Order: sequence, then C-alpha cells, then structure tokens
Amino acid sequence: MKLTEIFNKDRLSLSFEVFPPKTDSNFDSVKHATEEIAKLSPSFMSVTYGAGGGTSKYTLEIAKNIKEVYGVPTLAHLTCVSSTKETVRERIAQIKDAGIENIMALRGDLTPELAASDRSGWDYKHAIDLIHEINASDADFCIGGACYPEIHPESTNQKEDIKYLKEKVDAGCSFLTTQMFFDNNLLYNFLYKIREAGITVPIIPGIMPITNANQVDRAIKLSGSFMPQRFKSLVDKFGGSPDAMKQAGIAYATDQIIDLFANGIKNVHVYSMNKPDVARKIVDNLSHIIS
Repeated sequence: MKLTEIFNKDRLSLSFEVFPPKTDSNFDSVKHATEEIAKLSPSFMSVTYGAGGGTSKYTLEIAKNIKEVYGVPTLAHLTCVSSTKETVRERIAQIKDAGIENIMALRGDLTPELAASDRSGWDYKHAIDLIHEINASDADFCIGGACYPEIHPESTNQKEDIKYLKEKVDAGCSFLTTQMFFDNNLLYNFLYKIREAGITVPIIPGIMPITNANQVDRAIKLSGSFMPQRFKSLVDKFGGSPDAMKQAGIAYATDQIIDLFANGIKNVHVYSMNKPDVARKIVDNLSHIIS
C-alpha cells in the first residue's frame, strides 16, 4: 500500500519509526522489538537506514518482515550521501523486489569525516538528486522527504529552507515528515508558511517521546529543536528518576499528539526508538481517540 492512500483517508492515524541493528549479534533482539511494535497495528512503520548506509542490508530485512508477517505497510529509508549511482540503483531495485512501495528519500547525515571530505565528485549531494534517481527507475514508488519545522541546520534562513523544500516536492515528493519538535506552535507556524509557498502535500509531524534526560542533548544536536520552558521544567523535575522521567516523557508526547489531532492534523509519526513499551503506552493513551 502506498502511504498516500493512508494520508488521504478521513481518519486519524499513528505510525512508528524503528531502526535496524548495527551488528549481526543484535539482529534478533531488534527484530523482536520491531515485531512487538508491529503488533500494535500502526498505520505504517518506517525503517531507517543508518549513518552512511552502514546498516542498509538490515533495513530491507526488517521492513520486509513487518510487511509480510504483520501486514503493516512499510516505508524504507534510503540515503545517498557518498554513494555511487550503481549502489543506489541496486538498492532501489532491491526495495522494489521486496514489494515495498514507499521510500523515504534522504541525503543522509554527514559524519565528521564526510563533512570534511571533498564532495565535488559525489554522484549525489542532496536529497533531490536521490528523488530524481528514484523517479527514473522502472518502479512506481511513493516518495517521502524530510522537513524541519524550525530550520534545517545547514540553511541560512527559513525562507531559503522552504524554497529548497518546494523544489523537493516539485521533483516528486508525495509527502513530508518533520524532524522532531517539542512546541506544536512551531509546527502550526511552519504549516502556514509552506502552504503560502505552494507546498500542498501531506505533512506528517514527527514526535519524539523523551524518556530519559540523556536524550535531551542528543535531540537538540540532531534537530536543533527548541525546548519550551514547560518541557525544560519537566526534565528538571523528573530527570533524576528514570521511571518518573519515562512516564512524564510519554505523557508530554501524548499531549502533543492529542493537540495535533484536535487541531486538524490527521497523521502523526512517532520516533519510538525501538521501544515497544513506549509505543504501546502511547497507543493505550490514545485508544479512544484513534479508534
């Protein structure tokens, strides 16, 4: 199933993101975690690619298992940073052969080594290059892209950011998923600006439940997210108690999701970090809302 079929339905939906194992020894435990999340019957699940494509072979295995065994539509991430055209074309063919109809087209994170390297000879420098490659294939994929409700860390300003975002959509992105954010007003403001710019594809908000205090610094580093005072107070109060912080973090994420649904957002994507218990608690908290 193409994800646009889900997004175009007049009902609320919740989806989850999982990531593949880094090594063979972790495969079984990660596979089990993703299966437990699949048992919650989310609208779809996305499977990430790993920095530099290092875990790409597991991405397809996990995505295929979720789709074939549990009947959950899957979205396979694909990055192009430092990859050759031959490699990317091979991976696109593998995704097609696995019967997966949805690809999240991303440039990929630049590791310190890649950022310092000479990128002039790379076949792909931006996500839009990958989008063109996917569209040039003989498969009919539903292509997703990423967006930042605040600003892409490498953009000069939000106006420039939105300009490049529209170029991605015009190139063939059927939907966009946001980076994590912790203040819903940032998303509402962002939606107003991109609609004004002519971007009309579905925007899927990405919510990250922060379940331990150590995640805060990483979240800021990854996305440059603004942390509202309400969230900072939560971490200050409960960060020293793992159980309390986990409960408070899930409650905060649930509150964000409820507010999004109440304000006309139909689809929300949760960065569940391979934690079935966190995903299950959020589903339980929303049981009468998304039923």
